Amino acid sequence: MEPDLSDKLAEWTAWLPFAEAVANAPRLPGVYMARDDIQVVYVGMAAERRGQGIRGRLTVYSRGRAAVSGLGEAAMDRALADPDWLRARLARVEDGTVWRTRDWATAALDRAQLRVRWATTETGLQARQLERTVLAAMSSVELWNRAR
Repeated sequence: MEPDLSDKLAEWTAWLPFAEAVANAPRLPGVYMARDDIQVVYVGMAAERRGQGIRGRLTVYSRGRAAVSGLGEAAMDRALADPDWLRARLARVEDGTVWRTRDWATAALDRAQLRVRWATTETGLQARQLERTVLAAMSSVELWNRAR
């Protein structure tokens, strides 16, 4: 994997598999990044909302409760564009498995096999500023983020 353009912008944690990141992320504001096997694919931020910070934001994704926002939506979009993935889900539905939206969203995120790292900030405003700085530094990288 090539060096990350954002490495010098903050003090980042090591990359962790998504499930480990959810369990270990702090309840502090900050910026998180997701990567696949090749490159960073998503940059997001979490503020102080309900005191849950980065862990709270990642937990929302892990529980399939963000199928239409941020990283959850990006993973869902890619899964829905994969005919093999859709056929596998359709086979389960045809066999009588009931799939709720959150089940689809969780399966889409699992399909992506992401790794995550983060950098904390003191405030949500600082997290927003760091996110913008990271996105600007990565302007030449094709990210899943809709708004840039």
